[in-house]
Amino acid sequence: MSVVNQVPNRIANILINALKGGVVPRVGLEYITVGRNQEIAAILHDIEMIEEGSASFRFIVGKYGSGKSFLLQTIRNYATAKGFVVVDADLSPERRFAGTKGQGLATYKELIQNLSTILEKWISGIQANVKAQSAVSEEEFEDQVERQIYAVAGSLEGMVNGFEFAKAVVTYWKAYKQDDTALKSNVLRWFRGEYPTRKEAKEDLGINFIVNDETWYDFLKIFAAFLVGAGYKGMLVVIDELVNIFKIPNSITRANNYEKILTMYNDVLQGKASHIGFLMGGTPQCIEDKYKGVFSYEALRSRLAEGHFATADVKDLSAPIIRLQMLSQEEMYVLVEKLMNIHAQLYNYSSTLSHDELVYFLTVEYNRVGAQTHITPREIIRDFIELINILHQNPQKSVSEILGDNSFEMAKGGVSDEVIHSEFQEFEV
Repeated sequence: MSVVNQVPNRIANILINALKGGVVPRVGLEYITVGRNQEIAAILHDIEMIEEGSASFRFIVGKYGSGKSFLLQTIRNYATAKGFVVVDADLSPERRFAGTKGQGLATYKELIQNLSTILEKWISGIQANVKAQSAVSEEEFEDQVERQIYAVAGSLEGMVNGFEFAKAVVTYWKAYKQDDTALKSNVLRWFRGEYPTRKEAKEDLGINFIVNDETWYDFLKIFAAFLVGAGYKGMLVVIDELVNIFKIPNSITRANNYEKILTMYNDVLQGKASHIGFLMGGTPQCIEDKYKGVFSYEALRSRLAEGHFATADVKDLSAPIIRLQMLSQEEMYVLVEKLMNIHAQLYNYSSTLSHDELVYFLTVEYNRVGAQTHITPREIIRDFIELINILHQNPQKSVSEILGDNSFEMAKGGVSDEVIHSEFQEFEV
C-alpha cells in the first residue's frame, strides 16, 4: 500500500463525510489529488498572467460527477493561498447573468458577499505600514494614511463607474476615522448592491448611483483593480452550474445571458479587463447544444468552437474551453487507495483491503451496464466509502460478500494486476 501523508483528523472527517454525501470539500483536497495535471497547469499559468495584470476566461466542461467542482475548488484553494481574492457563485433560477427580476444583481451579491471585511483589513494594513516606516506625529500619521487611501481611490476614477466607487471608498475611510458604524454599514450595503434606489443612496451617502443588473459586471472589474491597489494579486471569479442558463425556457432571456458572457469574454481578449480571471463550470450539453446552449449564440460559438486539429486525445489547453475526460481506471485505483488510508486513520484501524480487493471493487464498478459511458468518479467514490464503512462496521463481512460473488472480467482498459506506476501518484480528480 502507498504511504499517505498524515491527514489531520478534522480534515479527514470533512473529506470522508463530504465525499460520501456527493459534495466537494473546501479543505483537504491536496490529500486526495489524482489526475488533471495538464488542466491544472494551464489554469495556474492563467493565474500567473492575472497577477501580472492580464485577464483570463475559461469554461471547465465535464459531465455531472466528472470532477468539475473538484477542479474549481482546487484552483480556488491555490489562488487564495497565492494572495488572490476568490469569489464564487452557483447559478440558479434566481441567479443569472441577466434577467428581468434582478437575477444579474443577485449573482453579484452572491459573489461579493464576503468582501466586506477587505476594506477594514486594507485600512488597517495601510496604518500598520505607515507606523512601521517611521516614527511620525499623530497628525502626520493621519496625513500619510489618507494620502495612500486617496491614491488608490484616485486610480479607479478613470474606469467605468469608477468615480462613484472611489467616492464610496473615501466615504468609508471618513466613517472609519470618525468611528461612524452606521455610515460604514451603509457604504458596505452600497458595495454589495443592496440599495434599491438611487434616491436612498444619495440621501445616505451622497452618491447618486447604485449597482444594478446593468452595471454589476463593471463593478467586478473595478473591484479587481481596487483589490490590487489594496495589496492583493487580483480577483478570480468562479461560477458553476451554467446549466441553469441552458434551462431558461425563454430564448430572448437566454440570449441576454449569453450576451453578458460574450461581453466578459471580449473584455478579457481585448485587454479591457485586468487582474481578473473567470472560470465557468458547465456540462457538455449546456455548452454545445445548438438550440439552447452557449453555442446557440453564434457570436460565442464562432469564438469558442475548437479548431480543426484538436481531438479528445490531442487537446489544446490554451483554448477557452477545457474539457474534462473521465479519470482512467488506474487513476481511480490510486484515489480509492488514498481514501482507504484516510478512512483507516480517521477511525483508528488497520485496513485489511488488499490490492486484489481494490481491483475487484473497481472491476465491479466498471462492469455495470452502461458504466463505460455513464459512470463518474463521484459515483465510484460514494460507493467505495459506503463499502469501507460497511466493512469497518461489520468486520465479519468480506468484500466479495458485500459486492456479490460473481466472476467479473475486467472492463476494457481496466485496472490490471500490475503495480500502479509512480506517475499516477499525483493525479487529481
